[in-house]
Amino acid sequence: MNNKYELTSETKEHLGRTLYRIRAARDIGDILHIGYTPAGSVGGWIESENNLATEGDSWVYHNAAVYDNARVYGNARIFGNAEVYGSARVVGEARVCDEARVYDEAWVYDKALVYDKAIVYDESLIYDEAQVYGCAEVCWTAEVYDHALVYDKAKVFEEARVYGAAQVYNAARVYGSSRIYGRSRIYDSARVYGDARVYGDARVYGRARVFDKAQVYEKAWICGKAQV
Repeated sequence: MNNKYELTSETKEHLGRTLYRIRAARDIGDILHIGYTPAGSVGGWIESENNLATEGDSWVYHNAAVYDNARVYGNARIFGNAEVYGSARVVGEARVCDEARVYDEAWVYDKALVYDKAIVYDESLIYDEAQVYGCAEVCWTAEVYDHALVYDKAKVFEEARVYGAAQVYNAARVYGSSRIYGRSRIYDSARVYGDARVYGDARVYGRARVFDKAQVYEKAWICGKAQV
């Protein structure tokens, strides 16, 4: 039995699929918190009940859409014009907002946020309290977690990991099996790849390159056209 929501008769065609607007059959969420949805309120769009759990307080708002084999459950929320599709999962207290896209077999969970025009795809994972926003991309099997931030036009891909309180932004690229953590910053057009490690309070910026098995840490700054 689905006592949480119903599919209304309002439909739209989207990429060859028929999506249905949803309506809450009961109150969704806590009246004292953002995202509270009283019974009778219309929400966003789903293709079928497989896309949105019939338990918990997960919800799809506004003009957001969840389709294909994607699933939203727990207390996760999809806002704005965001889309979740493929076999993606948005779980826990996670939020996907604005024009963001989460697809393929990507997971966004815990209290992670994906918003603005960010895209998360392939088999990547965003979790804990990490945030991906701006026009950033996270893909392949990359992971962003803890309190890490990836934003602007940055891209984290392949088997890279960004965690701790690290930030990757501007047009920076982090890839290979590299690890960015601590309070480190990678920005401008910098590249970190291979098995490199950047951590502590280190900075890599400008057009700098850190690669192979290099380690940059403590308060080191690598900038300009430097290569390590």
